[in-house]
Amino acid sequence: MTDDVTEARERQVDVLLVDDHPHGREGMRSILEGDPLFRIVGEAVSGEEAIEMNEQLVPNMILMDISMPGMGGLEATRRIKSHSPEVKIVMVTVSDDITHLFEALKRGAQGYLLKNLMPSSWLEYLRAIAVDEAPMSKELAFRLLQEFASSDGAPVAQPTNPPPHADQGTTPLTPREQEVLERVAQGESNREVAEAFGISEHTVKNHLKHILQKLHLANRVQLTRYAYEQGLMNRPR
Repeated sequence: MTDDVTEARERQVDVLLVDDHPHGREGMRSILEGDPLFRIVGEAVSGEEAIEMNEQLVPNMILMDISMPGMGGLEATRRIKSHSPEVKIVMVTVSDDITHLFEALKRGAQGYLLKNLMPSSWLEYLRAIAVDEAPMSKELAFRLLQEFASSDGAPVAQPTNPPPHADQGTTPLTPREQEVLERVAQGESNREVAEAFGISEHTVKNHLKHILQKLHLANRVQLTRYAYEQGLMNRPR
């Protein structure tokens, strides 16, 4: 067990469950109760109730159903993140529609889970979210780039010709930070980046922290878009 996970276990992660279906909440509850890292502090049945309970309970993480009557998970996520940017929101959905997932990430969600995944996959992913190490899959990174290209009016088929680096020579990033950014944006995990450069995962995390601070970005999805727009995605290594 890594020091990061040990530390996370010591401080425990308070979780708010949000789903209008009792069986949905029961399923999430049964998965999380199997890991002492997570402590369920409340359950909400709507986006409106999620906003109220977030203010009352101040959870560390929210598992948010994306589709609910009234205020859905997307709007609830936007409002909660505007009030509590530090809370980690993971969308829970039965669909892997990239449009929905992309929209959720744009509104501040840290990740997403499909309801049909195995419980072990849920726990592994949520543990990574808890210690800020959940990598974006290479497939999702590629699909997000397609979405970026589509929203910019560019061809969708293959993002092989990103726009040139508009601010070449003026980036606040060091050469090593640019190299880390390129690999993270293409879906590599902290461990893979560390192995590629012969450095520790802790050093990679520090690089990512500095990159986010320098670029005023919040997560890996925004890093991916930045890398795409600056022409960093397909440069030869």
